[in-house]
Amino acid sequence: MEPFRNTLKLLPLITWLKSDFQVDDYSRGALENHGERTIFEQSPWAWEEVWKAYHGLLRSGRMPRMDEALNNPTVESPQAAYKRLLQQNRDRLKVHQKWDWYLGYGKLTLGLLMAFFMVWFLYRLHGIWPLFVALAAFIVLAIMHEKVFKKIRDIKTIVTHYECGLARLEDRWAGMGESGDRFLDATHPYARDLDLFGKGSVFELLCTFRTRAGEETLAHWLLEPAPPDEIRARQSAAQELRTRLGFRERLFTAGNRIRLGLSPDSLAVWGESEPSFGSPWLPLLTASLAILWIASLIYGFLRNSYTPVLLLSACNLVVDSRIMKRLATSVVAVETATGDLDLLIEVLKVLEQEQFESPKLVHLQSALQVGGIAPSAALGGLDRIVRYLEQRRNRLLTWFGLDRFLIYTPQWMFKVESWRREFGPAIRDWLAAVGEMEAIAALSGYAFEHPGDTWPEFNAECPCFEAEGLAHPLLPVGKAVRNDLKLCDGLQLIVLSGPNMSGKSTFVRGIGVNAVLAQCGAPIRAKRLRMSRLAVGASICVLDSLQGGVSRFYAEIKRLKLISDAAEGPIPVLFLLDELLSGTNSHDRLAGTQLVVEALVQRGAIGLVTTHDLALAQIPESMNGSARNFHFEDHLEDGELAFDFKLKPGVVQTSNALKLMQSIGLVSAQSVL
Repeated sequence: MEPFRNTLKLLPLITWLKSDFQVDDYSRGALENHGERTIFEQSPWAWEEVWKAYHGLLRSGRMPRMDEALNNPTVESPQAAYKRLLQQNRDRLKVHQKWDWYLGYGKLTLGLLMAFFMVWFLYRLHGIWPLFVALAAFIVLAIMHEKVFKKIRDIKTIVTHYECGLARLEDRWAGMGESGDRFLDATHPYARDLDLFGKGSVFELLCTFRTRAGEETLAHWLLEPAPPDEIRARQSAAQELRTRLGFRERLFTAGNRIRLGLSPDSLAVWGESEPSFGSPWLPLLTASLAILWIASLIYGFLRNSYTPVLLLSACNLVVDSRIMKRLATSVVAVETATGDLDLLIEVLKVLEQEQFESPKLVHLQSALQVGGIAPSAALGGLDRIVRYLEQRRNRLLTWFGLDRFLIYTPQWMFKVESWRREFGPAIRDWLAAVGEMEAIAALSGYAFEHPGDTWPEFNAECPCFEAEGLAHPLLPVGKAVRNDLKLCDGLQLIVLSGPNMSGKSTFVRGIGVNAVLAQCGAPIRAKRLRMSRLAVGASICVLDSLQGGVSRFYAEIKRLKLISDAAEGPIPVLFLLDELLSGTNSHDRLAGTQLVVEALVQRGAIGLVTTHDLALAQIPESMNGSARNFHFEDHLEDGELAFDFKLKPGVVQTSNALKLMQSIGLVSAQSVL
């Protein structure tokens, strides 16, 4: 019985070696439910306990989902969940690092033993079997050590995932993620004004992607409002994934050694381009010539007759040269387009294996299949072909021109072309589906981390923007002041006055960012939001251009023309204008502002205009009830200026510019008096 028991203790190790340490979701979740994970997460002497847990799983007949272990069924705050999972993975990391130490010194010990046994054998000339035993044990430990290294990399990536999540929850996230600067277009009607891209931007807050396809999809969603039906589909999908921490963890850690390396455009364009060769007999010809050359070489060695191999060598060199003249560009193109395919393959595996219920996700997952073949398997085949193609630089092939005698590069390029003819046209659809699913996963993560945010309601009434408890999404929840806003039922324009630092610009930006998030499919920072489909146009952060020879005023009126043109389109405009036409005199500013907002209102647009100039507060008087005045104000507390950031009806009655100048010592108190 004792040998049998010892065998049982080794079974987890044997099982682990056989599975190449690929703990699947079911096994991982089951081991978590039993308080264990893998043999490397135990003390080095606890294998028998691991076997008991493993044996219990086999008897239970059910492998729980990983999400059952990751998602606490009880009510748990996002911060508590992230801290719990972060601590679990830090503990796992410590255990694996211990195993790294044990295995490293184990290999060193076996190396010394092998050296000793080698000297013993050379001295005694017998008893070599201990050397082979030590060598076998060293190989086993080396395999185990490599797996531990890989697991340490995986766990470190998971730790980073939850550390970034905690940073977002604790408002420490700005500058830690992808800024998305490359998507910023100065001519876009609201991207710069609403801080969609850059450090501390909306994009950085949402971005948890592994691929550039996901980044590009989210950027497109932020820059282009979706139709209401598409928004509802995204909302449903994000709500389904909101509590799937395990899914987002696997998606984030997929291909953890590389990130964002694949260029989706170059890969899609390569897949859709015309093949370099259309002749079906060339692959057969080159393969036959390579086989004949090898056979002639063997014949020459056996019969000491090298005439056939010399003739075939000359023939193969000519064929290889002729073909490579046409293939040289194609070889560079395929290697450029398929760089870092590992990441895309790993992400696809995660998406293919997950089970979805929402129609949007089910449709995207089904769109990945091509003739019943999973895209990860198809791209895996391409990845293997490209790896063989890259071996043409191997010294074993380049010595004596073996690669040319074997016509090595053309043969693998023919396989690449065969793959491209079968799967190339589907690459763009695969990348689009991956991008959308990653973007939805990012929205679901944002929804999980902000349980107080709500999902907006869309209706067919045009135009409409009615919010209760609205706040800016980029402000910490505990610091943001919420306000109600209603632009509907005949009210199209709000003229917002107020002193400096009273919150006008932040409020206007908050309206725009929430409108963008709502039409992206994300939850919004409000207790309730009812809106119609709106095309956002903003003039808040318009900059001049020295190189372009454009002044700030001219840049501003060009932006106003862009918004005015958009108001003539089929989608009503939500305009957000901050300190409009401040670069001109008071008379022209009042007249110009009135003409602009009246034209926008006549075209069915709704929006806000902020101002310090109280003359602009006269505009609502001439607009027959479609415009109203609101304001923010300041007050004195213990002799200091204070702001409550609450929206109030009417025109502001106070100003604070001189008081602020005095507070920093720019002017004296006597001058203010």
